[in-house]
Amino acid sequence: MTKHDKVKNITQIAKGRVKEATGKHLGDEEMQNEGHLDQVKGNLKQAGEKVKDALKE
Repeated sequence: MTKHDKVKNITQIAKGRVKEATGKHLGDEEMQNEGHLDQVKGNLKQAGEKVKDALKE
């Protein structure tokens, strides 16, 4: 996994956490769900990169 990919994935997870927390604070369920989805996407991408790295070895 390149450092660039790792940073992108971690950034997506962090943005999702912020969006989810903001939605929770504002009572905006749609924003909460979007934030949660961003986190899930980032985690899946991270896992995919780890699998690619394991197969390269």
